[in-house]
Amino acid sequence: MSATTNRRPLFLTIYSCLVFAFIYLPILVLVIYSFNRDGVGGFPPRHFTFDWYRQLTTDSALWNSVLNSLYVAAGAVFVSLTLGLLAALALDRADFPGKALFRRLVLLPLILPGIITGLSLLMFAVAAGLGRGLTAVFFGHGTALISVATTEIFAGLQKLDRRQEEASLDLGATPWRTFWLVTLPNLRLSLIAAGLLIFTLSMDEIAVTFFLIGSDNTLPQEIWGRLRRGITPEINAISTLILLVSIILITIWYRLRTRTQKSSL
Repeated sequence: MSATTNRRPLFLTIYSCLVFAFIYLPILVLVIYSFNRDGVGGFPPRHFTFDWYRQLTTDSALWNSVLNSLYVAAGAVFVSLTLGLLAALALDRADFPGKALFRRLVLLPLILPGIITGLSLLMFAVAAGLGRGLTAVFFGHGTALISVATTEIFAGLQKLDRRQEEASLDLGATPWRTFWLVTLPNLRLSLIAAGLLIFTLSMDEIAVTFFLIGSDNTLPQEIWGRLRRGITPEINAISTLILLVSIILITIWYRLRTRTQKSSL
């Protein structure tokens, strides 16, 4: 019995290492090859260089796609958080006919295939007169990711101490002032978490973007177009920079969450 028990931690450790290696080794290889002078071929890399990062500074098409993606992601975060906050408040604070159905419909964009979502948003954009372009893309991302914001903010509302709001109202504050000074600050962590997740998903979105984009390109579309002609070290370099930014954003969110948890103790 003891021998079997002793083997379990070793088996779980090996299994966990294999899982993490399967997930993160390709990312590590991508980063390593972004510094390889000989490009992507051959392993292990032999010549260290920053030339691919220097070439990024003169690649105007790639940087234009990065700016387009940032524009779309920022717009998607604003639209999703605004509408998601309203939907979460309605689910948590209001009783209305069809509330159970509305709660399920909010999750529908997470379940539907991206092709269906993209095609339906394209038909709506054409009917609304938006046409195809970056404006249609960020509205499309914003509406498609409302479910992410709603679920995250709704979870934050469930953990909220309602006594603070009641105390604010008892002391003479209006419901609107209570919302701005009590409810919204207490939802800061949920809003930041939802915003970071929406930003990441928007930067990575291809299916919806494919149907709504016009003559401009977002970063995933630009990378996809170049990969059809072969893997180039510039793609590894820009991917490494995106990875670095993602790690910074995750670190900021984690520090904010840790600080909020310590202050609530």
